[in-house]
Amino acid sequence: MTARKPATPPSAPRKNLTIGALAKRARVAPSVLRYYEKEGLLSPGQRTAAGYRLYGPDAERTLLFINRAKRLGFSLDDIRQFLAAEQPEQKPRQRKAARGKAAPDSDVTRIAEDRFLEIERRLTELLVLRHELEVFLREMSGQLPAADGARELYRRLVDQVCGHKSTPRTEAASLRSLMKRMGCALASWDRGDVLDILRGRHIHVWRETDGYSVLIPGDDARIGAALRQIAASEAGCAAHTEPEVEHTAEGHVFSAHGDNAFLFAQFFLALEHRPAP
Repeated sequence: MTARKPATPPSAPRKNLTIGALAKRARVAPSVLRYYEKEGLLSPGQRTAAGYRLYGPDAERTLLFINRAKRLGFSLDDIRQFLAAEQPEQKPRQRKAARGKAAPDSDVTRIAEDRFLEIERRLTELLVLRHELEVFLREMSGQLPAADGARELYRRLVDQVCGHKSTPRTEAASLRSLMKRMGCALASWDRGDVLDILRGRHIHVWRETDGYSVLIPGDDARIGAALRQIAASEAGCAAHTEPEVEHTAEGHVFSAHGDNAFLFAQFFLALEHRPAP
């Protein structure tokens, strides 16, 4: 007779979070949660006898959704329509929190498509500007006298600005060259074992007021350890301020500040497109 395996005890339900605890997990100020509640986007699951707000898992998911949608440039009115839309995965309480009638699917799709087209327009402007800059530099280098040292300078500038192909391997090489020119310590970092942990992983990147943040979803402790090693290696680097690493409700967040923080945004984007060996 085969022995029966003991039943796995059900996991204990997560306790509700206070406004301060939820704000910390979502990396926002408590006042932001109060504002979202005022706007009808978020509601506490319950209140204590003393009147303090308590938030359950549904409220946390809603808050993380709002944060992500805002990072993508959607307005609070857009987000309100998203939350009010009838979706199978939404809970009744979530639909109640988003005031107003549910937006038709066509309206929600239109909002998302309009935002996508806006990004495409901005991206096209940058691509056109890069193209015209390349043409300008090549014309300038051709007009200068061959014996003039400025001609060689322009040619080197053309190679640096325009002489790249849109492949992950050459983009990574171009990024490393850029880091070297700026004196970034990460350019000479050779911890391949750490980078292997991060390569090919799905990431989210967004612009902060004074830098960039990179989110790698999940609770894999190896990711947090790898990010902390990278941050530690950059301590004291003259090219930028010291990065920070946090473990949040969504995963591990790597934040860099200052004018040169874009180096890290490009670095992690290059890692995402290069699968681990």
